[in-house]
Amino acid sequence: METLIAIIILGIVEGVTEFIPVSSTGHLILASELLGYDAARWAVFNVVIQLGAILAVIVLYWRTFWAVLVGLLHNKPESWRFVRNILLGFLPSAVLGFLLIDRIEAMLGSATIVGWALLLGGVAILVIERTAPQGHEKGVADISLGKALGVGAIQCLSMIPGVSRSGATILGALSLGIERRTAAEFSFFLAVPTMLGASTLQLAKNQDDLGVAGAGGIALGFVVSFIVALVVIKWFIGIVSKHGFAPFGWYRIAAGAAALVWLALR
Repeated sequence: METLIAIIILGIVEGVTEFIPVSSTGHLILASELLGYDAARWAVFNVVIQLGAILAVIVLYWRTFWAVLVGLLHNKPESWRFVRNILLGFLPSAVLGFLLIDRIEAMLGSATIVGWALLLGGVAILVIERTAPQGHEKGVADISLGKALGVGAIQCLSMIPGVSRSGATILGALSLGIERRTAAEFSFFLAVPTMLGASTLQLAKNQDDLGVAGAGGIALGFVVSFIVALVVIKWFIGIVSKHGFAPFGWYRIAAGAAALVWLALR
């Protein structure tokens, strides 16, 4: 029963934090610590259940994906630019993630790294939100080749737990002059190949040992994160459109500071 409750809690944490710039992996590590569990024993679970949140993107944006597919069949330039930008944004993290997977996994159990990454990332959000140039792109297909590759390179910072994949891609996009809503949606779409690749690597490497949750627990965490992410994505776009990313920067600073104090005192 205790493990079941932990699976549900972690699934909720994943669904809430995957697409907002606060680091889902970092929050999963901190949640595991707060629950009194060894975060390393939940590493496979924490990565693979992210696929549930990714499925939420596909469901919510199915019209976009369908339009791109139809456009490719009709050889429409905007559809090819959409695919090009997603692939360019995905490529740097795919290469670096494959080469550094062992070092990345070694950091997944460090709550201290998460605390500092949350704190510094919050400061970065506030600075970039104030200084980023105004963008004019009206969709992912409008992003230039150079900007798409630049966002992909910046996304590699998210391999440090606590940095946030969505945070890195969104802030990278803003700093390169990509319009705010387009930056958020580009981050959503980039999550699909990025997290598929990360989950595949984890499952392939740990197929004989899925950790304490097991296959059934991973399936349940997948479903929970999917349902929660469906709600959060719509909420997030609304917040960003009205208030920008600053609220998430202040949250990161508070959460990171609280985590570091708690870790120092326990």
